[in-house]
Amino acid sequence: MLTRRHGIAAAAGLIAAPTIALPQSRERAFRFVVNVGLQNLDPISSPSFVTRNFAYLVYDTLVSMDMQGRFKPQMLQGWEVSADKLTWNFRLRPGLAFHDGAAVTAEDVVASLKRWGNRDSIGRRLMAATAELVATGADAFTLRLARPYGGVIEAFGKPSVHVPFIMPARIANATPPTQQVREIIGSGPFVFLRDEWVPGERAFFRRNERYVARDEAADGLSGGKLAKVERVEMITMPDISMRALSLQQNEVDYLEYAPVDNLPRMRANRNIVISQASGQAEMMYAVSINHHQAPFNNVLVRRALQQCLDRGEILAATGFAEIGRPECAAMLMCGTTLSSTLGSEAIATPSLERARALLREAGYNNERVVLMHPTDSALLNPFGLVLIDRMKRAGFNVDVQASDWSSIAQRWVQRAPLDRGGWSVLPVVYTGFDMADPLSNMGIGFNCTDNQPWGYCEASMTPILERFEAESDPERRRALAAELNREAVAQATFPIAGQFRAPAAWRAELRGVIDFGFPVIWNIERGGRAG
Repeated sequence: MLTRRHGIAAAAGLIAAPTIALPQSRERAFRFVVNVGLQNLDPISSPSFVTRNFAYLVYDTLVSMDMQGRFKPQMLQGWEVSADKLTWNFRLRPGLAFHDGAAVTAEDVVASLKRWGNRDSIGRRLMAATAELVATGADAFTLRLARPYGGVIEAFGKPSVHVPFIMPARIANATPPTQQVREIIGSGPFVFLRDEWVPGERAFFRRNERYVARDEAADGLSGGKLAKVERVEMITMPDISMRALSLQQNEVDYLEYAPVDNLPRMRANRNIVISQASGQAEMMYAVSINHHQAPFNNVLVRRALQQCLDRGEILAATGFAEIGRPECAAMLMCGTTLSSTLGSEAIATPSLERARALLREAGYNNERVVLMHPTDSALLNPFGLVLIDRMKRAGFNVDVQASDWSSIAQRWVQRAPLDRGGWSVLPVVYTGFDMADPLSNMGIGFNCTDNQPWGYCEASMTPILERFEAESDPERRRALAAELNREAVAQATFPIAGQFRAPAAWRAELRGVIDFGFPVIWNIERGGRAG
């Protein structure tokens, strides 16, 4: 077994990064440290959390989720729906403006939703059920459905990758959803300072003076998004140990993920607060598989990989044993509304012996498997080490290609063959915000969409997904979700590897921090020192 100590030692040999010098100023900026470097600024083309975090500062959404998981109007004033639930009329609230001063119009909304709808799993399904999406006035638009769709508001309020952020129509219309937008113009509470951006290291923002917040109190992602700091710095620190030290020494204000080894010391420090977010805020390790090429276009080889994923060993090696759920074998995550373990018996007790037998049955002939290993990620580096160890022990011919996340993210979306920079597997991690809904779950909702790196397409899942998306009855949705769990496990579309809670940490003198599960920067202000 690869222990946490072994993982740390190996990581030390892989990472040799300089300390990032943090600039000082008279009025100190709010500094928050994200897990990996920011390279892609487009939340529609990029599937990365760091881009999502960036986008929540710059852009805004039509609908937002509160702390209880309820969906509330954000950019919208409200909506009306016909008795047959096929016609939805929406109206924007007054005062919305982009960072360049232009008013936000219904045309911008329609263009943004259509671009998102060509990229996102939920968006694509909603657009496929849509007969018409049109602006009916400067601040009004109508969605007419061709067939029932049970989650219109939930789709508009999707909280994580890919979020339906609103951007100017001139940008949305001119940019295919798989290409990065060239101009970052949102209507959110902060303005991105592109001239100061250092790709992969830091990004800078200033308060948006034009932003008109809602009157309600901030609640999760919903309510009034009041920017209470003038300047924000989004920082990457490749040296994971420096993140905890910088927070303890008051050089930064907030860590997206507190290093696990430092949690006991941080909990004992009255100047630091540790997140208590759970439920959908919990995370799931998984393996992104390239279904487009051998050997993982063979379901038996994919099932062999599933058997390599001993969740107990992975969570122990990554330091999450005490705040993890190694027993959880649910694709939709444990503790969520639609959670099911139907069909999960196959992965309840993973076995390397079974993995070897499956490789023999598949006729695996020592084909090279390129594993991209993100060594700068506090979450993915130790998981990657366990994955490498167990795949090799199972008999996979693993070609480990270690790099930083920013570089890997660029390769991940490519479909080149292995001898031209292609890839086979990648350790990843997603939150319950992404995994708990079958339509956004990475191993279910992207079935046959052909617009994401993993590229699975299982005919058996298609009719079940169609029934689920049209259904609005909670009990029937749960039954269909269970069927989808069974199919995703059987086809090994996106093997899961352990559920856990990865807490954020921040300085105790901060007031108004929203403990949601990922960085929410509005509503935060500085108070007096705790110590």
